Amino acid sequence: MSAYWLARSKINDPVRYKRYTDLVPDIIAAHQGRILARGGEFAVLEGPKKFERFVVIQFPSLAHARACYESPAYQAAARHRQEEGAGEVELVIVEAMPGI
Repeated sequence: MSAYWLARSKINDPVRYKRYTDLVPDIIAAHQGRILARGGEFAVLEGPKKFERFVVIQFPSLAHARACYESPAYQAAARHRQEEGAGEVELVIVEAMPGI
């Protein structure tokens, strides 16, 4: 059953944050993930308007999504956005409903 990373972020230091975004697509692909939306136009209908970037990534399963996040490669890449406040991120993994 498919699972999705749903992320919203705020970029505080574009140079440092780009170090992260340059690495992540290959890491996601290595875990059979597929980027469905990344940084396009959006509208916040409810909730805080703090975030300016939204990402949706599809994985074949919850196990694939979790393995990608927990992988040493992703954790090393994530440090580029975590260090010195380069970016703020909220990330959840949600499993699709059966039959979808």
